[in-house]
Amino acid sequence: MALRRGGAAAARAAVGSQPPEHVVRIPWALRQRLEKRRKARRPGEAAVPSGKLLLRSRRPELSQPRWQIVGRWERPRLVSAGWKHREACGDYFQLEPSQEAAPALKAPPAPQGQSFAELGLQPALLAALQRLEVGRPTAVQRLAIPALLRGRSALCAAETGSGKTLAYLLPLLDRLLALPEEKEEDREDERKVAAPRGLVVVPSRELAAQVGAVAAALCRPAGLRLRGLTGGGAAGGLRRQLRGPGVAVLLGTPGALRDALRRRFLSLGRLRWMVLDEADTLMDESFAAPIEEILAHAPLAAGAPGPAGPREERTQVVVVGATFPAGLSEVLGRFVDVGRFASLATQGLHRLPPHVQQKFVRLKGQDKLPELLQLLKDHPASGGAVIIFCNSASTVNWLGYILDDHKIKHLRLQGQMSAVARAGIFASFQKGDVSVLVCTDLASRGLDTSSVQLVVNYDFPDTLQDYLHRVGRVGRVGSKTPGAVVSFVTHKWDVDLVRKIETAARKRTGLPGMDSSINEPPPKAD
Repeated sequence: MALRRGGAAAARAAVGSQPPEHVVRIPWALRQRLEKRRKARRPGEAAVPSGKLLLRSRRPELSQPRWQIVGRWERPRLVSAGWKHREACGDYFQLEPSQEAAPALKAPPAPQGQSFAELGLQPALLAALQRLEVGRPTAVQRLAIPALLRGRSALCAAETGSGKTLAYLLPLLDRLLALPEEKEEDREDERKVAAPRGLVVVPSRELAAQVGAVAAALCRPAGLRLRGLTGGGAAGGLRRQLRGPGVAVLLGTPGALRDALRRRFLSLGRLRWMVLDEADTLMDESFAAPIEEILAHAPLAAGAPGPAGPREERTQVVVVGATFPAGLSEVLGRFVDVGRFASLATQGLHRLPPHVQQKFVRLKGQDKLPELLQLLKDHPASGGAVIIFCNSASTVNWLGYILDDHKIKHLRLQGQMSAVARAGIFASFQKGDVSVLVCTDLASRGLDTSSVQLVVNYDFPDTLQDYLHRVGRVGRVGSKTPGAVVSFVTHKWDVDLVRKIETAARKRTGLPGMDSSINEPPPKAD
């Protein structure tokens, strides 16, 4: 009994005058967590990770330094974990650039070609590149040019702004230059029906104008005739665009090409190569029927991906994009043996650009407009052009009226405008006449925006693919600075996408759900 009393006295002495049943034992892990929070509250002493940051959070304890590695099966602590709650409004995090230049400009390994001349291109094309002031090839160009020069059909995938246009134009024009001269009777037939040897299919008039400018600069010194076919409408418009002898390369949009084929103004019987650029857009429901009709008119042969011999006409098919739709192989498999296609993909495919600063801000819908106006006010006049993305044409128009009220000069671009109006608006923006463009995702695919230094996602994109394309408007090959992206996050479904982006950034992996035909074994043609 005395021993028991002595033990109780000792316990009371250890905890003061409290009886033993009031002693609370705090687990060690919880004590450590509380200690970190206590230290973070000390004035002048914040719990900020040491070293340069990969992810910067408003809450310092959730920032991630570059040296920290998150395991493949580890679940990282996310800033956006609680963003579906209304009290999260005002929170933000920022992905910091981990390198200065775009991955596409990374120096090649020693065995690879350091220059276009080493890749084996003909002198006429090398001279054209000098006039364009294009220096050494980018990563996708070093990867694609040798394969396409060998006549391989290919799925070519690379991150936005990496130089894919030259990656396919240079080798395919080189192959046309290597073909024997056409006979005079063949040229006589072409005066009646245009019969190009090369065809580039693009989804929009704006992209057709952009690719056409690059193609013209390459074709002109090489002596190759180029034509464009976009939105001809009436038969007379299609005839005018195809008028002229000896069309070597034709560049057109799906609807115009289909109409020309139906009216027999165009023949693909002599086609030696075909490019489907921006494949994910071309495989949309709105383009599916025209694309299949174009493929059906071309001399494609299952089992022969490229020209098989001097007497056998085969069309080399090159499918290009930053993201590929899942059903691409099925569509192509009806016309060609996709299993023989070469898969050409860069290491940065489906990854967040490591050289672009990306900020995500959780906001109430009513706070988006003041936040945008403040961003535009803080953006310096010499800070480059700005693109503001919205998810609908009505939001573009509404936001345009608000910017007018605040005397902010801008341009609007959305799909309900006529093709001619859209082309003029984007050309004006590219020339720098106006430095602010409010648009839908119409401007996110393929268009060159090397002057843009700030992208604002006023409406968060509907898919991760759309996010990658929008981010690709900054930090492109040819841009003076990497630029930045600011995204407003308002809806609960937006938060679901942001969590996937934040997880991929912390783990340094590609975005989930982006597996496409470039990584899958394609089905064999019947």
